[in-house]
Amino acid sequence: MSNLTDLRKFGETLSLHDRDAPLLFVGHGSPMNGIEDNEFSKRWSEIGNQISTPTAVLCISAHWFTRGTFVTAMDKPPTIHDFYGFPQELFDVRYPAPGNPELAKETVSLIQKTRVELDHEWGLDHGCWSVIKRMYPKANIPVLQLSIDGTKDAEWHYELAKELSSLRKKGVLIIGSGNMVHNLRMIDWQNPDGGYDWAIEMNETFKQLIEKNEHKKLMDYSALGKAALLSIPTPDHYLPVIYILGLKERGEEITFFNEKLVMGSVSMTSIKIE
Repeated sequence: MSNLTDLRKFGETLSLHDRDAPLLFVGHGSPMNGIEDNEFSKRWSEIGNQISTPTAVLCISAHWFTRGTFVTAMDKPPTIHDFYGFPQELFDVRYPAPGNPELAKETVSLIQKTRVELDHEWGLDHGCWSVIKRMYPKANIPVLQLSIDGTKDAEWHYELAKELSSLRKKGVLIIGSGNMVHNLRMIDWQNPDGGYDWAIEMNETFKQLIEKNEHKKLMDYSALGKAALLSIPTPDHYLPVIYILGLKERGEEITFFNEKLVMGSVSMTSIKIE
């Protein structure tokens, strides 16, 4: 009986390691989530403890919006404080996770859809480090960022994402970081824990389409009506979710977390796929 139990446990361990790394889309919201112990950051910490430890993290952040496609390729990516008007405590944060130049080169080789350049200037912006520092506070897992080419449409990014799928088999956790509903011009500072009617409507629509795997409708979001146009006045915070959907394999389960709207026009709704 003991041998049978040991065999079963061994089989379960093999099965776990045979699985692709999960996928995450994280609504990162305010940079303050990187230092505040709140409902969002606590959930990021829980997710980090729940999923298997990755060999590396590849993050597609809304805050690296470029002309062309780049991947960070330095040994020690700097912590970027790409914001203003926040407390000094936030500017003092450093997240000293290592890079992985070899993984950067492999990522370049995988992408055939466009030319990808190795970048030695960018680093980790707050869309990346504010989340990952809560998931992996020891900063002992290599972290890379892949930029978003702002000259391309959602379908182009969806197809590019598919070329990254083999990284999951090597234990690389791919994270898209943005917000599905993100309209800073319409922020309601008097409503920190709620959303406008149109934002609530669109958040639910996005969730339903994601659950139904209706990716074409999600890529053609401008055809979803006025609520969609208000929710996505610019595509930078929305396109990271398109990467994660492009990487999703048939039969994988979708779980939503941090399902909340804040300040009227920002959705923190996040997705785990495994």
